[in-house]
Amino acid sequence: MTEHVDWSEVEVAASAPVAPAVTPADAADAARLVAFGLQPKLQPARDQEYGELLRRYREDPSFARLADAVAAGLGLVVLEVSPRAGMAVTAAEDSVFAVRMGDYARRTSADSGDRFLHGLAHLAVAAMAFPRPEDLADDGYIGRITVNGVDAFVRQACRRLEERAEERGENTDPATDAPGLEAAWRIWVRRSATGATKDARRLAGSTTGIIGKAVAFLTDSGFLQRTGDDNGGTYRTTARYQLQVRDMAGSAAMAELLELGVVPVTDGTPTLLPAEESDDPELVADAGLPFHS
Repeated sequence: MTEHVDWSEVEVAASAPVAPAVTPADAADAARLVAFGLQPKLQPARDQEYGELLRRYREDPSFARLADAVAAGLGLVVLEVSPRAGMAVTAAEDSVFAVRMGDYARRTSADSGDRFLHGLAHLAVAAMAFPRPEDLADDGYIGRITVNGVDAFVRQACRRLEERAEERGENTDPATDAPGLEAAWRIWVRRSATGATKDARRLAGSTTGIIGKAVAFLTDSGFLQRTGDDNGGTYRTTARYQLQVRDMAGSAAMAELLELGVVPVTDGTPTLLPAEESDDPELVADAGLPFHS
């Protein structure tokens, strides 16, 4: 007894494209692209190999999947792959590349209580750079900030939070080392904006010193670019920072900070708008961009 063969099925199977096998060279190229992505200051337009790998990622779906898998294996999340941002990645919470606020604060200050102030500084920089949803949605938008402007922004927010606390009859004078960013605004207003040294340099523990550390870290990480020395230092945002903040814009702390209505003019000056009413001004404990708690 002979078995009937459906030749139409054989023809279809024979004509179906066969996915090429992944070679060690392909894996090396994918890893190389991820390595480029971990160099945030490197611009694709200035590196031929980087540009070619980006083009391959965008034109070859199988290579894109391979590069995404390499990134995922390293605990990285791919935010965007484009000529403007390169391979923009951010570290997942369990990644070896994740930077945690505690580690960052220990590198920048011997005072563990400053951890909360550093977190608030990063949060304020992000909120001041992109104060409106449309700013984050517009790929062509460039935010501009100054160190002094960020400090003015935070101090205005502190005044609004203090007013709310007084209206509710809450304790407005907790211990300086009280945990959580919900108390950081109270600590912030106690600090001098600049401190004082014999040569007029700002102290590292002053509020502008803390903001200076934050923007220096963001500049080293490829998120900001320094553009001048006015107002304590002027900076502009990069495509990578926009993607980073866009990815984390849903955080409760950032939303609540913006809801206070203390929105700066986005040309880098510290001009602030009057605050509007908000039901819950408390900041979330340990929140701080771009860190994991």
